[in-house]
Amino acid sequence: MSNAVATLPAAKRFVLANATLPDICVDGIEAPACEGLISADIVVAEGKVEAILKPGEAPSGLPSTDLRNGMVWPTFVDMHTHLDKGHIWDRKPNPTGDFIGALEAVKADREARWTAEDVKARMEFSLRTAYAHGTSLIRTHLDSLAPQHRISFEVFAEVRDAWAGKVDLQAAALFPFDQITDEAFFKDLVDVIVAHKGLLGGVTYLMPGLDEKLDILFRTATEKGLDIDLHVDETQDKETLTLKTIAEAKIRNRFEGSVTVGHCCSLARQDDDLAKHTIDLVAEAGLSVVSLPMCNMYLQDRVSGRTPRQRGVTLFHELTTAGVATAVSSDNTRDPFYAYGDLDPVEVFREAVRIIHLDHPLDTAARVVTRTPADILKRPDHGRIAVGGKADLVLFSARRWSEFLSRPQADRIVMRNGMGIDRSLPDYRELDPLLGV
Repeated sequence: MSNAVATLPAAKRFVLANATLPDICVDGIEAPACEGLISADIVVAEGKVEAILKPGEAPSGLPSTDLRNGMVWPTFVDMHTHLDKGHIWDRKPNPTGDFIGALEAVKADREARWTAEDVKARMEFSLRTAYAHGTSLIRTHLDSLAPQHRISFEVFAEVRDAWAGKVDLQAAALFPFDQITDEAFFKDLVDVIVAHKGLLGGVTYLMPGLDEKLDILFRTATEKGLDIDLHVDETQDKETLTLKTIAEAKIRNRFEGSVTVGHCCSLARQDDDLAKHTIDLVAEAGLSVVSLPMCNMYLQDRVSGRTPRQRGVTLFHELTTAGVATAVSSDNTRDPFYAYGDLDPVEVFREAVRIIHLDHPLDTAARVVTRTPADILKRPDHGRIAVGGKADLVLFSARRWSEFLSRPQADRIVMRNGMGIDRSLPDYRELDPLLGV
């Protein structure tokens, strides 16, 4: 299964026989599941899923590929990334590997190097990588301090149009939340967001007048018809809990739009009663929560010469049990906030299973990089396999969870509109001119 084009039938209508599918990602079939996995034949016609049938029930005489019980997933959704920061590590590393070091390094690089040409080239490199791995929908946060917000949103809009249908894109503005009371700045930022069909965002933390600032955010979002995606409590400091304040503000303002909160790490440091109260408010407010396990494991609880003692993730299981929509995502890629990563949701999923204990059982785990983030981003046409939907699929040789989670699945086949794509990853050497190498 190493050559996608040669393996798939050269026909407009064919069968993917003897497939193993994550049940949570499939619409349109009732079948017995084992650890959340079902067996099926998938009929593909004219780039769409024509039928999902029990094994052996596909029409005879059609060209067929026997997957030998290999897994088939929908394409992935990476709902919290930073495409504007990506791949600057080699020219601006984080000498300490901690959060403050990341802030300082990115600030210096942004002010010195982030021209439209630079941002666009790095975004394109990231999207080519994500596409090759099988991702079809990405939300990115864009650093939005003036004048960078105009540069990055204009580049983003251009790239979004160019990649439409391959990797669909959304963007949220990212800025220090205390600047929301700078009327001239915030008005200009909102104008840019509206013009480029983005989302309101920001880095929230405990600060004087936080309730007032949140009221401005929700009032503006209501007036402009914008959804919201915030960075929240990205710290191990248990005294920091703006998550509760945000949930209360959404309820108080009767905001009807979508609100996503990312990180929420300090929630895991609270005592049980306070944590439960906050989780109940998050559920009542209808917030969605995305955890970024790889980045936060890298940044948090880092003290030179000492082994880290905290995982850096939120109370994922408790939030999910309370009815909160929860997902995981890549976050940063090869920049001062995370030195590694490749925008590969298979890696994100594999690490999330280990870090957050999404296993035992794994029955519904596949949803965290597929249908749940697709629903949070209001794109239910992504992240699931459905009759009548696009045949945007990722095929694996792995048959069972242990096989899937034990290797990087580098031999996967990515299908878009029923056809295999070229999975060649871009060479890092292409970035050398940007890095001064």
